[in-house]
Amino acid sequence: MEDLDASDRDILKEMNLSIIKEIYDGENAHEVFEAELEKALERQCSYILIEPTKLGEETARWILFGNFLHKTAVLSGFGSIMSCMVWPDRLFISFPLTSVSLFCTGVYGVSWQSDPCCKYQVEINPKNLERLPLHTLTSSSPIVLVRKDDRRRIVLHTAITLLAVTFCAFSIFRSYNV
Repeated sequence: MEDLDASDRDILKEMNLSIIKEIYDGENAHEVFEAELEKALERQCSYILIEPTKLGEETARWILFGNFLHKTAVLSGFGSIMSCMVWPDRLFISFPLTSVSLFCTGVYGVSWQSDPCCKYQVEINPKNLERLPLHTLTSSSPIVLVRKDDRRRIVLHTAITLLAVTFCAFSIFRSYNV
């Protein structure tokens, strides 16, 4: 950030933005980039711009994996609830969907939810990207992370999973008590 003028530094502070510059100073540059990313995540920056391609792609894949777990938990849980309502006697449909939802919610809760990276999404909206000081970067395709509140996401997939488990358990209970 030494090559930024005073007005650019003021903009970065005001936006709560962190830039991981692609400057290779030695053999362990990737570890330095990772440490800078960790610091930015711990500071809970509103925006993180990642210039190093490898680190940016790894981070984007990790965020995509978390999104996949969340969406899979929600969709399979919702499918299970709907199948319990439409076909209450066909557990071979609802039980596997409930199991997938429960598994994804469990994996998300155990290994993803505690990661500070789960609070971020990759920004792809051009209008939002225009507001960022991308002119200060040397990379032509940085990965831009934006901090988002994920409480609703966690409540959503947890509630749907719990409902799916409840519906499935009730269907099992009802099928054995008929």
